[in-house]
Amino acid sequence: MFAYVVKRVLSGIAVVILVSMSVFALFWYGPSEPARPICNNQTGNRCSAEKLEMFKENLGYNNPVYVEYGKWAKGVLVGREIQFGSIPIECPAPCLGLSFRTNQPVFEEMKQRLPATISVAIGGAFLYLAFGIPIGVAAAQRRGTVADKALVSSFLFLSSIPYYLFALLFWLYMTVIWQVPIFSDTGYTPFTENPYKWFTGLFLAWVALGIFGATSYTRYSRGSMVEALSEDYIRTARSKGLAKRTVVYKHALRAAMVPVVTIFGLDLGILLSGTIFTERIFDIHGIGWWGVEAVGIKDLNVVAATTLFGAIMIIASNIIVDVIYSVLDPRVRLS
Repeated sequence: MFAYVVKRVLSGIAVVILVSMSVFALFWYGPSEPARPICNNQTGNRCSAEKLEMFKENLGYNNPVYVEYGKWAKGVLVGREIQFGSIPIECPAPCLGLSFRTNQPVFEEMKQRLPATISVAIGGAFLYLAFGIPIGVAAAQRRGTVADKALVSSFLFLSSIPYYLFALLFWLYMTVIWQVPIFSDTGYTPFTENPYKWFTGLFLAWVALGIFGATSYTRYSRGSMVEALSEDYIRTARSKGLAKRTVVYKHALRAAMVPVVTIFGLDLGILLSGTIFTERIFDIHGIGWWGVEAVGIKDLNVVAATTLFGAIMIIASNIIVDVIYSVLDPRVRLS
C-alpha cells in the first residue's frame, strides 16, 4: 500500500511538471505579447516600442524559453527577484510570477482568494452527496416503480439545463422575485470575521451547486446500487436472513460507491480549481472569478497560475480517490 501511494505521488509530480511546461510554453508562444500588458500598465497605455523592448529584456522574453523556464522553476522552489522596469521586486517561494495589474506576487493574491473557493467547493460537494446518494439508493430499491421513473426523468431534465443558466435563474428567483430572507445576502465574508455572514453569504451558492450536482449523483448512485443489488453475494446475504438495512447499507452501498467516488474526486478537483460561474453569479471573489478577470485584462501570469493550480487539484484528487478504493471495496487490490 505504501509503495503504491509513493508511486502514485511520484507519477502525479511528473504530470504536474509536464503541465507546468505546457502552460509555460503556451504563455511564451501564445498570440499575446507577454511583455505588452505590463508595459501598458506601467506606462498608462502609452507603451512605446522602446519601452516595450526594455520590458522584454528585463523580463527575459529575449532569452531562450528553456532558460526562462529554468528560472521560473527555480523561483517556484526558492523564490527570485523580478525586474519590472527599473524596479526590482522580491518574489518569495513559491514564486508564480507577478500580477501585471497589481505588481504583487501571484501566489500571495491566490492565497487571499483561495478560502472563498474552498468554502464554495466543500459546501457544494457535501450537498452533492447529501442529496444525491440517499435519493439514488432509495430509487434503486424501488426500481421500475412510478416514483423511480418520475424521479429519474425529472432529474434527467434538470441536468440537461446548462449550469450557468440554472444558477442564474436560481439566484434571480430566490433573491429578486421571491426575496427569500435567508438567500437575500450573497457574497463571501471570511469565517474568522463573521461566521454567520460567511454561512448566509455562501448558502445560496451551496444550495444551487447541491441541487444541480445531486441530479447527476442520484443517477450515478442509483445505477451502481441497481448493479450491486443484483450481485450473487447480495443474494447470499439475503438468503442468510440478514436485515434489509444491513444488506443495503453495509454490503451493497459500500461496493456501489466505488464508481461514485471516482466521479466525485474529479468533480471536487474541478470545484477546488475555481467555480467560475458560481463565483460570478453569487458575487464570490475566489480563484474562478480571479482567473476570468485575468483573461479579460491579459494578466498572463495569473492565467498561467490558475491553470496550473487547477491541474494540481485534479491530479491530487485522483490520487486520493485511488487510495480510497481499497477502503470502500476489499475486492480492489492496489499493487
